[in-house]
Amino acid sequence: MAELIGADLATRTLPLAGFHGGSGAASLSVAAPATRISLRAKPDAVAALSGALGLSLPVKAKTSASANGRHALWLGPDEWLVIDENEADLMAAVASSGVLHSATDISHRNTAILVKGRGAEVAINGGCPQDLSLAAFPVGACSRTVLAKAEIVLLRTGEDAFRVECWRSFSPYVSALLNEAAEDAGN
Repeated sequence: MAELIGADLATRTLPLAGFHGGSGAASLSVAAPATRISLRAKPDAVAALSGALGLSLPVKAKTSASANGRHALWLGPDEWLVIDENEADLMAAVASSGVLHSATDISHRNTAILVKGRGAEVAINGGCPQDLSLAAFPVGACSRTVLAKAEIVLLRTGEDAFRVECWRSFSPYVSALLNEAAEDAGN
């Protein structure tokens, strides 16, 4: 049997490596690799899980919490997407909480595209029917929604900046659609 050595065990292949696009109005880039978990828990476990993760899990619709490169996005009354841009071991963190929960590592399932610039809203609205005005979708707002025919999770990271999370298998479609809409936003 062949012997596996250290770095040969697993190498993350980035689905959109080197991708950049958009226009002067809305630039597109691939987010750095991150660890992600899909987290489910009852309300009585939220405090312990928040302590274990080092940030308060949001409990209101369309809200998120961020601290030190870690983001918790409310997706439902008992569901969060937790993203760590430092690639920390989120599974170990929630396991240390000592409370009943369900966590699934989805780090290799998802990827993210960053959309920035004065035309970012317009670029995303090229395929997403959601109202992305600052009044309706302020900084820190998040939601599970669609971009044309792909399910995405959308996080507003700044007045003119968004993180678009999608399944890696849909990333060529999502990036192409965003690129076309960003070019239109620049006209």
